[in-house]
Amino acid sequence: MTSTEAARQRPRLLDWLYYATAIFFFVYVFGYYWTSAGGPVLLAVTLVPVTFVLFTLDSLRKNELYPRLPAAANYAIAALYIALSAAVAVYMNVEYYDIGTVRAGVWSTADLTMGVIMVALVMEYARLRYFPLFVLNILLVVYGVYGAHVPGMFFHPGLSWERLGTAMSVEMSTGVFSSLPQLALTLIGSFILVLSALRAFGCVESILRASKGVAARSPHALPQSAVFGSMAVGTVSGSGAANAITVGSATIPAMIGAGMPRVTAAAIETASSLGGQLMPPVMGISAFLMAEFLGRSYFDVVARGYAPALVYYVSVSVSVYLLSTRYRAKLGFIAVEKMRWSDWTNISAFVFVVGGLIVLMATLHMAPMFAALYIFLGVTGLLVTLHAVGVARERSHAWRAQLIAPLGRLVDNFASMTSDLTLLLATLSIMTGAFVITGVPTKVGALLVEAAGINIAAMAIVAFFFGALLGTGLPPAPTYIITALVIVPPMIRVGVDPWVVHFFCFFLAVWGELTPPTSVVAAVTAKIADASFMRTLFKAITICVSLFILMAGVFSRPEIVLEPGFAQIGAMLLILTASIGITFAIQAQFSASRIVDIALRLVLAATALVVLLHPHRELANVACVPVWLFVVYWILRRRGQPVAAQAAAG
Repeated sequence: MTSTEAARQRPRLLDWLYYATAIFFFVYVFGYYWTSAGGPVLLAVTLVPVTFVLFTLDSLRKNELYPRLPAAANYAIAALYIALSAAVAVYMNVEYYDIGTVRAGVWSTADLTMGVIMVALVMEYARLRYFPLFVLNILLVVYGVYGAHVPGMFFHPGLSWERLGTAMSVEMSTGVFSSLPQLALTLIGSFILVLSALRAFGCVESILRASKGVAARSPHALPQSAVFGSMAVGTVSGSGAANAITVGSATIPAMIGAGMPRVTAAAIETASSLGGQLMPPVMGISAFLMAEFLGRSYFDVVARGYAPALVYYVSVSVSVYLLSTRYRAKLGFIAVEKMRWSDWTNISAFVFVVGGLIVLMATLHMAPMFAALYIFLGVTGLLVTLHAVGVARERSHAWRAQLIAPLGRLVDNFASMTSDLTLLLATLSIMTGAFVITGVPTKVGALLVEAAGINIAAMAIVAFFFGALLGTGLPPAPTYIITALVIVPPMIRVGVDPWVVHFFCFFLAVWGELTPPTSVVAAVTAKIADASFMRTLFKAITICVSLFILMAGVFSRPEIVLEPGFAQIGAMLLILTASIGITFAIQAQFSASRIVDIALRLVLAATALVVLLHPHRELANVACVPVWLFVVYWILRRRGQPVAAQAAAG
């Protein structure tokens, strides 16, 4: 065999190894979803090492493991990683009962060795994928051991290396096998299963094709396709970056091609994609973590999450409408692909998933993991049947590509997404464990209370800047975890409802995805648009101002998250009115005179803040009237103007 032939065989062998591991992972997890046999701890100690094997094989076949090293070195390192991971998985599975009972607190050298090996592998994953988290964990480990050398409030006696090692591994409550990776493999994984089926059969692409078809009917509607496309995909993605990649790759070029400036097109998609973490029923990782922190059902979070998500997306839609009026004269029509029969079946499956999850969790009160499992079985069976009918109708000979290939993509998507998330949450478990055993949250919480006294507004402002600082270097999930650990206890002590504080931390975590200067979502959209990253970022902040309004509104109008249902509507309408008023104050023009225009905008913004913040509900309700009068005045002022004049007055 020549070297060229060998090079061709290696990726194929890697693919076989990866898919064999992925199928094992899929079958094992699916069996757990069906039976819950052994419990989540046994599941985690067995499969966390397997997720590292999946990560290693996937990185190796994509040449992303150590691209600067020769191929032979990559294979040797990968073989070592796989052998170590397999040894940990087998040992922890076999010795699981004795580790948790007979030897609990007096673990053997073999127990500690295997646990520390897994910690080291997870840390290497963090170094390769999330370097800021890796650095933070290293600093926390050093602080845990040498805390006696730290002066002032953050002094602690210091922990032994053995104590730190057990806390991060075999103790099961604070380390790489703790509740966070268990959550990734169980509850979150069951929802990823549903998302994987939708992606594998092209449902996301069908949604995008439909949104472009709507946009083609009116150039003015084109920017709105980014908003509603992201909202639709957000119901099952729960990720701002994922939305930006999937939806933005279609909407951003369409907006630019129709005459929208590059920065504006990228900013619109950035703000729209960010809401993917807010939109139920599959919200961001932080929403699952919130349910875990509060000890409540995930559906309790979902039921409360709809009102803030609607406030966000309606406000973004209004902002995008105001922006698009400036470029209406330039916007042209776009060419779209014709909707196929399979697209309509895919969209039907998407509606089935969203509606089915809501019915099973809300009406039948089914546990979310089982609801997701049954919806997965239903939607996969539905999609396979519909695609088989499509193959029969078209008498296509490409049945493998249309039926077998999607099932392979389903297993691949599920294994890659779940393994990556599990390793990320295992990394966060190391961080969380180090925080807890060294007492950092209590000490930072004391500083927070001392800085703000018992003034909730001052405490919220201090907490906002603390969360924003974290968001500059950390993804949303760790931002939520740290802010929840630090902010929640002192706020609850001064009388704030736990739902209010946790939703505030949740909004902070979402904001962390956009925090300058490290926004991943803005980086993705700016790259697609070939636009300035910083200009895109700051333009997007003006569009998604409703996120800041929600952070304040959750304190001033707490009913929006306290009780789901009709009790939310009044608070939601007040916050929405305030958000629309401030959006108009930022984006609209009320007079040709600059001085008069600025004065009117300031009056509108001040009135909107009364609606948002004033403690007397009656006065807030009255203040809604002038806000809507401003909106009506802007609409009437534009009516009858030619398109060019409207753009100039936008």
